[in-house]
Amino acid sequence: MKKLIGKLGVISVLLIAMSMTVCAKQKVYKLKMATTWGKTATPLIDTSLQVAHLAKVMSNGQLQIRVDSANKHKAPLGVLDMVKAGQYDLGHSASYYWKGKDINTLPFTSMPFGMTAPEQYAWFYHGGGLELMQKAYKKHKVLSFPGGNTGVQMGGWFKDEIKSVDDLKGLKMRIPGFAGEIMAKAGALVTNIPPGELYTAFERNTIDALEWVGPSMDINMGFHKVAKYYYTGWHEPASELQFIVNQRVFNKLPKRLQEVLVLAFRLAAYDMYIQNYDMNAKAWQKMKKEHPEIKIKSFPDDVKKLLKDANKKLRDNMASKSKLLKEIFNSQEEYMKKVREWSIISDYQYIKDNL
Repeated sequence: MKKLIGKLGVISVLLIAMSMTVCAKQKVYKLKMATTWGKTATPLIDTSLQVAHLAKVMSNGQLQIRVDSANKHKAPLGVLDMVKAGQYDLGHSASYYWKGKDINTLPFTSMPFGMTAPEQYAWFYHGGGLELMQKAYKKHKVLSFPGGNTGVQMGGWFKDEIKSVDDLKGLKMRIPGFAGEIMAKAGALVTNIPPGELYTAFERNTIDALEWVGPSMDINMGFHKVAKYYYTGWHEPASELQFIVNQRVFNKLPKRLQEVLVLAFRLAAYDMYIQNYDMNAKAWQKMKKEHPEIKIKSFPDDVKKLLKDANKKLRDNMASKSKLLKEIFNSQEEYMKKVREWSIISDYQYIKDNL
């Protein structure tokens, strides 16, 4: 039992104890989850599987979830549509993938120069973020919950050092989404290349730079063998994945199983954050040992100012077209002002003072 408490936490064990009283003849609810991730995409796919495991254990087998990776359903960016249509009951993806369908979904993953993972989790669960997320997804007839965080993503691999804003002009870079729009405004030639083709494109000079995730996932891609400049993050300081639930399916679950499912989401999401943190630390140690030529760099002040200015203009333009998006942006900004002050005098200052 002590091992179980260590793995799942006290709240989960209490739920398990409650579940032990469930009659074996009670109805078993079998749900299907579609993920955006391939079956080898650790730690992303691990988080989907963890939810299935937790839900089954905490419900004493009454709630069972089958997880289908993108290898099976073949529609990695169709997860929201499949859950909306009832083809799948649940989904595991990332909210900013739906920007083209609904701009209001963008901020729930991460925003450039925004909150860190602990700050963002505090906003979700104690600052009104979760309520705003449900408000944004209501029209899609799904519920959305935090689904695991990568933490700060690195700013990318560059073959040449970025010394000024002039070095961004004409730079061929793979960086998708909103961050790509910002880089384009700064003068880069932005492209989006499928993951399976990235290494070859980088090696053959089709692109000069690229952004992926961080050491934990970059190491398997081999980018550190091609470029030696590794830039610190700015565009995705806290990339939160999401769990999506078909509203009709959720409403049909007994209240106790609804609570089990939501708790499984929360536990699995946090577990991914700490798992990825550990993976990043280990991967970086391996990278720097095997490739000591790698240089960690931060963008110069003039480049950061250019990116921040472009970010603000794009945000303001989007917010002017959506009342809800403006509400979400305002909520994030107000919460960040409050929580960032504590982050600076606590974690940041502790690390700075004790290096």
